[in-house]
Amino acid sequence: MAGNAPLSKLNLSPRIIQWFKEEMHLQPGQGIKFFGKVYGETNAHTGFSAGMARCDHPNKPVIDTEVDGLHFYVQAADYWFFEGLDAQIDYDEGIDGPSYYFTPNDGSKLDTVASASVKSQHTDCNYN
Repeated sequence: MAGNAPLSKLNLSPRIIQWFKEEMHLQPGQGIKFFGKVYGETNAHTGFSAGMARCDHPNKPVIDTEVDGLHFYVQAADYWFFEGLDAQIDYDEGIDGPSYYFTPNDGSKLDTVASASVKSQHTDCNYN
């Protein structure tokens, strides 16, 4: 993790929070981890897309955003994908799931086109 760079943030829309509650059957105290995976793209990554999986007990979380008692994590081993970026996670009706949009957290601009990422089947919470 960068020394003086601001820590990345996860910003989740109310609609995606509701989707997680309904589709992932989340209850207060439970959570979701986000990570980068090979293949695909985001507006900030080429060759990598964002993934997510149910994770109630993360391994070394470096980001823990709590909303309505639910935890949304990035683990230390996955921080490379988020470093220097804030993630806006929203509901995408077209894929019936989360979409990810990244912005640099240093005030700079990205020179790419936004795209959504599909749900991941990565389920091992302690994978990293």
